[in-house]
Amino acid sequence: MELLTLDDRIRAVRHFNRLFTRRIGVLREGLLNSSYSLTEARIIFELGQRRDLTAADLGRELGLDAGYMSRILARLEQQELIERVRSEADGRQRILYLTSQGEAAFTLLDQRSREEVSELLNSLGEDEQLRLLKAMETVESILDRGLKYAEPFILRAPEPGDMGWVTYRHGVLYKQEYGWDESFEALVAEIVAGFINNYQPEYERCWIAEMNGEIVGSVFVVKSSETVAKLRLLLVEPRTRGLGLGSRLVEECIRFARRRGYQKLMLWTNDVLVDARHIYARAGFKLVEQEPHHSFGYDLIGETWELIL
Repeated sequence: MELLTLDDRIRAVRHFNRLFTRRIGVLREGLLNSSYSLTEARIIFELGQRRDLTAADLGRELGLDAGYMSRILARLEQQELIERVRSEADGRQRILYLTSQGEAAFTLLDQRSREEVSELLNSLGEDEQLRLLKAMETVESILDRGLKYAEPFILRAPEPGDMGWVTYRHGVLYKQEYGWDESFEALVAEIVAGFINNYQPEYERCWIAEMNGEIVGSVFVVKSSETVAKLRLLLVEPRTRGLGLGSRLVEECIRFARRRGYQKLMLWTNDVLVDARHIYARAGFKLVEQEPHHSFGYDLIGETWELIL
């Protein structure tokens, strides 16, 4: 068999993608001749087939950004296709359910999907059908295995209780890893309280990272002035370090700051936080100031970093 170059392989995969997406109709304005987009239909399918799903569960399952997922769910709620019900097991969570209209939409989409796949299979002979199914099984097994080593976490907006987690985990981890005393936890609590009490959604954000249903990280962008924002409280749980989560959280902050028209993104850290400093440097931040100080029970060197957007 002729050895294919990387460019040849890329062209082959893209050719297959074009053929397959055209054949199954995902390029049409409405999936399955409905008024729903591919993403909307997939969410309806998931909620029609599974129970007790939260928005975070759906985001993990579908690999969707939390902000995008939130907008899609809001649209489906406006159409009275879904509803959110407080979980009896955990009052902080909202479980997603299809309404009666949503159930009707699911039934219609499910029937049309079955009819379309049946039409595709009936156009093939018995041997061709078996070859197709075997090939699909091979593709699925290879790609599913690869996805397990792709980005294993999701980023979402904060929910009730998350801010307490941010404060608690900062206090615990910085004590364990650097020996810092409770005054650091008090500082984090002040920052978190300030964010909650003075939150300006157009100019500020918090991202909570989840993996396998557990919180594993956080980061904040807060407004300093009309042109300057601050990156604060970057935290990554030790067991998830090395997966690119810290870099991803910082990238989200940078993207948000640019979209909001800030001219500069700044942060304050300490020279002992070596891993965090590497993340900032890779993201393009520059160290602009150093100043010795005694805080959290230690003599430290505080650092100011900035990124021109």
